[in-house]
Amino acid sequence: MHGLSYLAIFGSAMLLSLLLTRAVTRTAVRKGLIYAPPSDRHVHRQPVPRLGGIAIFLSAMAVIWGFVLLAPLAGWSQPIPTRTLALISATATLIFLLGLFDDLWSVKPRTKFAVQAIAGVLLYLGGFRVVHMHVLFGQRDLGFTVGLLITVFWVLLITNAFNLLDGLDGLAAGSAGFATLTMFAVHLINGNGPMALTIAAIFGAIVGFLPFNFNPAKIFMGDCGSLFLGFMLSAVALPTSQKSPTLIAVAIPLVSFGLPLLDTILSVARRFLSGKPLFAADREHIHHRLLRHGLSHRQAVLVLYVVCCGFAFFSLLILNGAVVGAVLAVLAIGMFVFVQRLRYREFAELGRLAQRTMDQKQVMMNNIAIRRAGEELLRAEDSDSIRRILVTAFEHNEFDGFEVSYFAPATAGAYEFAYQWERANTGGPMKCWSVQVDLVASNREPRGRLTAYKSLSLPLKMDINCLTSPEFTTPLADALERAFHEPAASYDEPGLASLEASPVVQ
Repeated sequence: MHGLSYLAIFGSAMLLSLLLTRAVTRTAVRKGLIYAPPSDRHVHRQPVPRLGGIAIFLSAMAVIWGFVLLAPLAGWSQPIPTRTLALISATATLIFLLGLFDDLWSVKPRTKFAVQAIAGVLLYLGGFRVVHMHVLFGQRDLGFTVGLLITVFWVLLITNAFNLLDGLDGLAAGSAGFATLTMFAVHLINGNGPMALTIAAIFGAIVGFLPFNFNPAKIFMGDCGSLFLGFMLSAVALPTSQKSPTLIAVAIPLVSFGLPLLDTILSVARRFLSGKPLFAADREHIHHRLLRHGLSHRQAVLVLYVVCCGFAFFSLLILNGAVVGAVLAVLAIGMFVFVQRLRYREFAELGRLAQRTMDQKQVMMNNIAIRRAGEELLRAEDSDSIRRILVTAFEHNEFDGFEVSYFAPATAGAYEFAYQWERANTGGPMKCWSVQVDLVASNREPRGRLTAYKSLSLPLKMDINCLTSPEFTTPLADALERAFHEPAASYDEPGLASLEASPVVQ
């Protein structure tokens, strides 16, 4: 096909989409099909119609069918095989109607997935399938079952990824526009004219819709639009797996749909880590985090447009197989830095867990020091032995100081015997937190109190349960009771003093 043909298809779809979007907006307002934000997760507060997907669907399908039907009359060869066009149209219509029904009456997630899976199966049976994936399965082609499962999973993933991204004015449509333009270039380079024609019509429909959808939006695309676009993009990406039998076949569509895929993966991961339902709606998507960082609605969308543009650029670079490894490495680093800047609590906790795993050897050493002290306290008979055992234990854990006091019932609640210790390099008063443990003897009588202090500046590399466990506190209480007949001493060793001295920490 000539380049002017693609331009004519794009222009026709764009013009038709402009007219249909205006008509759908006016009709929705006139008939009262305007939806108020149902929950506080929505960034809008004013009612807006959300049936813009009708205009996108009708304009794209009308231009594609119109061009195919008029091509023979103009003496052109058939641009798209009728069987292929019928398959795409039937499955796309099924997904569009699913989204439209959800916009009007709501559909349960299980029903959505079931209908999308059926559409994926139909695509596979019609020849839109993942044939081989040499990166994972070597040189052999995938069998029927594996190929079907991967194809259906791909359709579900991309269809719902664009649906999840539809949270700000123009975001899902713009992201789909960048991805569509990228896939158009890929199919054009690969010589797949029919797919390029289809994509040109979809791109035109998106561009015609965006003026009404960009902030402040006059109409939303709704699920009928986001599901339709996601499904169509998943479908047109499938033939690329049959053109490039290497890592490129997998990398190009994944990178092209980078933003919606990244948002979907982050959403599933953080909900799993926080124990929330995986498909529950929330205000923690990438665009929500950008708004929380102080960006305006329009600024957040423009920033994400730049991100989409970057993904599109790198996906085209991947066509040069010699640099695919370098491109993927740069993308991985960039996405890591980007996610870090979003400051998700769940991933910060995951990072803390990773650090904890790396420090596990030190944690074990500190735990063992406390457990060994508990065993030695069983044999301690005097205050000097108690002091030596405790100082040795705390010198080898992460606490910066401690206080020990003995309580004798005969003194009517007074603490008669006590001492304290401070790590030599603390540099005087410090901001800290403390844990206080009552010491109960083996006869279940209270015999004192242990207070351990820790600086706020460094994490604790030990299990606090070791310090509060009866395996440590009971032997300490019994040892204090055995040694109580000795008067409290004033110790000359560095770091030791009577409790009457200045507080260790403030």
